Amino acid sequence: MTTFSSQKAARLAPQLSATQQKIQAARLAQAVPCLAEAYAEALARWLGDPVLRLAGRPIITECYRSPERQEELYAQGRSKPGTIVTYKRGGQSNHNLRPTPALDVAFVLADASVSWSGLLLSKFARLMKAADARVIWGGDWVTFKDRPHFEVTTTQKGGVACG
Repeated sequence: MTTFSSQKAARLAPQLSATQQKIQAARLAQAVPCLAEAYAEALARWLGDPVLRLAGRPIITECYRSPERQEELYAQGRSKPGTIVTYKRGGQSNHNLRPTPALDVAFVLADASVSWSGLLLSKFARLMKAADARVIWGGDWVTFKDRPHFEVTTTQKGGVACG
């Protein structure tokens, strides 16, 4: 039997601890300014909407990623167990640039679990793209849907088109 207090607790918006907030700020600081600004604006709009806020709290799971970490992820689904999550080797990903023009997002749910819900990510993608037209969402890619991934365009020389 579900009690009123457990129903009320289930409806509370997920919160981050002070430590988690510091981690989020440090990750966001790794992003190029226009991507960081787009994320901050999208996050503020998300948290300002009572329905979205209750659905989950967006978090940055990765921003800058070392080439070594990129190689670990590349091995996943190939020489290591798991599903393939990237087709970029170490040094080939926009995550490997500093400051980075790429970040990955997930959601903390009310029960403190983490979700990569395609539905939540598509809703957040709309906010990210509305915040800055230069934002590209990996969920829009034709061949490999990378729904947690957001980036801004880079130039052929590896620079970021943030202006």
